[in-house]
Amino acid sequence: MSNTTDQMPLKEDLVREKYSAAENLLDGFDHTPRLAKETKPKAASQRSPGIGRRRRFRTTTPGLVTKSTARPEGVHLAERVSASRENDPLTSPAQASVLHALRRALAVSMLVSDQYADQTGLTAMLKDNLAGNLGKSKSAEFGDLLAASALISLHVFANMTGFLLASNHASAAALNVEIGEVAEVLCDNPHLALSGALWELDQDLALFADSDEKLLAVVIAFTEKLMDKVALRAANTPKLGAFTSVSYHVEDDNFVIDGFTPAVRAKSTPLTMTFKKPHEVVGNHIAKYQAMKLSKMLMAYDFERKLNPFAELGGFIFTFMGDGAPGTGKTTLIQMMAGLINGYCENAGYVFRYENLSTDSIDSYQGKSAQNAKAFINNIIDPNVIGFGTIDDIDQLAGKRGDRQSSAGQLEITAVLMESFGGANTVVRGNCTFGMFSNYPENVDDALRQRAAARFLVDGPISRADYIDILHLLMGENHDIPVGDHKLFEAQKIEKAVAASYSSHAKPHEDGLLEVYEGTAKKIGKLDTITKLGTYLKAIQEVDARFTGRAVKNITDAVKVRAMDFELPDAWMENTELFLAKNYDTTLAMIKDLSRPITIDMVIQEINRYADSEFRYADKSDEVAIDNAVRDMQRMEEARRRCMKGKK
Repeated sequence: MSNTTDQMPLKEDLVREKYSAAENLLDGFDHTPRLAKETKPKAASQRSPGIGRRRRFRTTTPGLVTKSTARPEGVHLAERVSASRENDPLTSPAQASVLHALRRALAVSMLVSDQYADQTGLTAMLKDNLAGNLGKSKSAEFGDLLAASALISLHVFANMTGFLLASNHASAAALNVEIGEVAEVLCDNPHLALSGALWELDQDLALFADSDEKLLAVVIAFTEKLMDKVALRAANTPKLGAFTSVSYHVEDDNFVIDGFTPAVRAKSTPLTMTFKKPHEVVGNHIAKYQAMKLSKMLMAYDFERKLNPFAELGGFIFTFMGDGAPGTGKTTLIQMMAGLINGYCENAGYVFRYENLSTDSIDSYQGKSAQNAKAFINNIIDPNVIGFGTIDDIDQLAGKRGDRQSSAGQLEITAVLMESFGGANTVVRGNCTFGMFSNYPENVDDALRQRAAARFLVDGPISRADYIDILHLLMGENHDIPVGDHKLFEAQKIEKAVAASYSSHAKPHEDGLLEVYEGTAKKIGKLDTITKLGTYLKAIQEVDARFTGRAVKNITDAVKVRAMDFELPDAWMENTELFLAKNYDTTLAMIKDLSRPITIDMVIQEINRYADSEFRYADKSDEVAIDNAVRDMQRMEEARRRCMKGKK
C-alpha cells in the first residue's frame, strides 16, 4: 500500500490550448461504429428558415481558421444538444452547461493523454511510427501504450463531464434514465476512443433527451456507465502505472483525477440505522476499544493534504475483520462505530458516508457483481469524505477460490475486494476504513481474510457481570425490579477491561499455538529479542503454511496501532479549534506527543492475537471439512444399503 499526497496541477492555459480541438470534435466528425449497433437516431429538429445555423463554439486560438470536413450525416454533437428542445432557437442554461462540460472535459482529457504520452515515451514512438521508423521490437509496447492512453482519455472525459454536471444539477443526476450499456469503447488510440464515445453519446441523446432535464440525466448516466466499462478494461491493461501513480488537479474546477476513481462532489449518504452508545456494547472490550479509537482516528484526516497523520505514522487501521458466533454483537458494534463517526462529522462539518455491501450486490450478469463491488469501494474511498464501509456476512458475499459452491458473482466480488484492500494501486489516505464481519470467517478466502490488518474478536458478554449488565440494558425502564448487589456497567469500564484483555494474550489461547509457543520458548528461552521473535514466527509458519509475510505485516501494523494506544480526547472532537481545525503539521506533532514506545510485550501480545485468530479459523475450517466428509460418507453408505436392499 502507498500513501499519496502530491497532486500535479494542470495549468489553465494548457487546458485552453485544447479547446479548439475539443470544439472541432463537438462540431462534427465521421465515425463508423465497430462494437455498437447504430440506432438510426432522429435528425436534429428543423429550425425556421430565418434562423441561421451557426457553430455553437468559436475557436479561441488567435489566427487559426478551422473548417469542418465532416459529412452532413456525420456526428454533430453540439447540434444534437441544441436540438434537445423542440422549436426553441435559443440555447437553454442546461444545454449550455452540457456543452461547456463536454468541451472542458475533452480538453482536459486530451491534455492528460498528452502528458502520459510524454512521460512514457509514447510521443517519440508516435513520431517514429509516422516516419516509418518504429522498429518491430517496439510494436507490442507501442500498442500497449496506445491502448492505455485511449482508456485514460475516456476515463478523464467521462469523469470530468459527470463531475461538472452532477454537482450543479442534483435533480437531474437523481433522475433514473435507462440508456443501456456502453458498447463503443475503442482502445486503438485516444482520438478514436473519444470519437467512439461521442458517437454513442449522440445515439443516446437522440433516443432519450427530449427535455433539459432528460438531456442532463442522459449525459450523466452515460458518463457513469462509460467509467464503469473503462475501469473493467483498465484492470487488465498494462502500462497504466504512469497514470495511476499520480494525482492531477484542475484548480479552476477543483477537479481531482486520481487514477480510475470517479471524482464526485462530496455528499453524505442518509443513515437510517439505530445508533448505539459505547456503554450499550456489552463485552467485546478490545473490539469496542479499537472501534472507538478508529472512529476518532478518522477525524484527524486533513482534507487539504488528503492524508491522515495516523496513516503517515503507521498507526491507522484501513481494513479489519470482526468475527464471532451469531448473536455476540457484531451489528451492535457497527451501529456504535457508525454513530460515533456520524456525530463527530456533524460537529466538525465533515461529510460522512456509510455504505454496506450486501448480498444484493451479487448479480447473475457477468461483470455486474464486480461493478457493484467497485462502486461500493469508490464511494467509500472518495478522498473528499470520511467513509466507513462494512461487508456483513462476508463469507456469503465473497466466494472462496477453489470452492465449487462459489458462484461467478461471488468470485468477482472476492477479486475486487482483494485488489482494493491490498493491491498494487491501493492508496491509504486515512479518510476511510472497511470492516468485514462474519460468523464463519473460516469460510472466507484465505488471501482475502489476510488482507484484514486488524482482528476484532466479537465474543459478546463473557463474565457474570457482563450478563447482568446486558440483561439490565435490554430490559429497558418499564419495570421496578431491583438491580441487587451489582454496580451496573462497572465491568464495562473500557481501560480496565482492555488492559486485562491485552494481558491475557501474553500466552496464546488456542491449544495448537500454545504448543508452538511453549516449544519455542523451551528451545531458545524467553522471547526478548527480535531474533527470538522471528524464530517464533518461523515456528508458527512451519505449523501453518498460510502464516506468510502478509501475516507478519499485519502484526507489525497492529503493533504500530498499539504505539498509538490512546484515545484522542473527547474535548478535541467537541471543540474543533483544539485539534480538527489545525493544520496538518500541527496535528501530526500533537499525535506524536501522545504516542508511546513499542515494547516487547506489545509485540508478543499482537503475534499471539493474530496467530490465535488464524489457528481458530483453521481449526474451524478443518472441522467443517471433516463434518462434511463424514456426512458424505454416511449418505453414500445409506445409498449403498438401499441399493442392496432393492436388489434383494
